[in-house]
Amino acid sequence: MEFKDYYARLGLARAATQDEIKRAYRKLARKYHPDVSKEPDAEAQFKEVAEAYEALKDPEKRAAYDAVGQQHGGATDFRPPPGWNSGFEFSGGPGSGTADHSDFFEALFGRAAAAHAAGEDHHAKVLIDLLDAYRGGRRSVSLQVPTRDAQGVLSLQLRQLDVQIPKGIREGQHLRLKGQGGPGHGTAPAGDLYLEVHFRPDKLFRLDGRDVFVDLPVTPWEAALGATVTAPAPEGSVQLTIPAASSSGRKLRLRGKGLPGTPPGDLYAILSIALPPADDEPARAAYRTLAGSFAGFNPRSTLEQ
Repeated sequence: MEFKDYYARLGLARAATQDEIKRAYRKLARKYHPDVSKEPDAEAQFKEVAEAYEALKDPEKRAAYDAVGQQHGGATDFRPPPGWNSGFEFSGGPGSGTADHSDFFEALFGRAAAAHAAGEDHHAKVLIDLLDAYRGGRRSVSLQVPTRDAQGVLSLQLRQLDVQIPKGIREGQHLRLKGQGGPGHGTAPAGDLYLEVHFRPDKLFRLDGRDVFVDLPVTPWEAALGATVTAPAPEGSVQLTIPAASSSGRKLRLRGKGLPGTPPGDLYAILSIALPPADDEPARAAYRTLAGSFAGFNPRSTLEQ
């Protein structure tokens, strides 16, 4: 993912004041506005300038962006670690914003609308484990909330919340926590907090909607002759029958073993044939015997012209 240097895009130092940010944006917006600019790439330039301003004009977004920038370290190719963009809480609900933002912007700030009523609804992106979606239940989540002290200095404060995770929740769904957003004015009620749910990367399983995929290594004889093997599943191991004459890449479906729902998803085991190592003389002799038994077999016959 490309790291967006919003300060550089506006021609500013990282210590720029909010007034300097506003002046730089107005200057560049006049220069690149598609209705008046003569620049050949005015529209693209205008979008970049607008996105940079969107990120830096809001003290909450700016604090989160600065925190990510410290981890970035100036590398050209930004390779974010898992969960790099989760746990930041911002003003504004989930919305359905129409602004054309980059992947970097949407990954950091979620799918919040570009315009919002500050201090009312809040939103944040949180990470859960795949098993949390299978079982549901209460989980503790940590959020970093931009907060101003009495002198107006902005900092990130840690906020802990106990959240009820519904069984079968999917990637990208929002959880609404009533009254956990910004405080109301006067006697008005507090806003709501919307949590955009994403899954931590799992070392075994991949998700596609409600379907779950796992790579399953099998031996050549299990693939050729068929076998019953133990396969991993999110809620525990299952017995899986490997049909005879299976090949690498074959998908075996366990109906209803994906994410819970109405209907539930399926669990797919993707077969891969694992070869024993030829790391001693008996193993090499066994391979030579196998080669002799299948002397007429050519796996590249389909490639011949």
